[in-house]
Amino acid sequence: MPPLDAEQDNLQHEAAGQPLATAAEALYLANLLVLPGIAFVILMFLFLRRAQTTSPLARCHLRQTVSASIWAGIMLLLVNGLIIVLGGYESSTTWIIVILYFTTVHASLVLLGTVGLAKAMAGRPFVFPLIGRPCPEFDK
Repeated sequence: MPPLDAEQDNLQHEAAGQPLATAAEALYLANLLVLPGIAFVILMFLFLRRAQTTSPLARCHLRQTVSASIWAGIMLLLVNGLIIVLGGYESSTTWIIVILYFTTVHASLVLLGTVGLAKAMAGRPFVFPLIGRPCPEFDK
């Protein structure tokens, strides 16, 4: 078998964590869209169980999805707090806040999660803008 050059070797190493990276991104999207809470618990279980022993690609995606999930939860709590401060759930401003939140923040998090899933499926790292954690393994 001929020796692999450095780039091919790096791609094979990155692809080693591709199934776990893909699972992390899929769980992130499931947490936002279909199974809030349940998908987050599974994601945290994977993170706590595998983040230290897995490939750099999977570790990067696990860090990103856990960080983004926590930020999504914080933003949801802030929006609920804002609703309560501005008059409660029976106020007319409630629907304005809810619609603005879902059309901007939530939709952006879903879009970024979709990009992260595509990157994971391609065997590439992804860092969420603003809320993502650095992946020093891939900084060059």
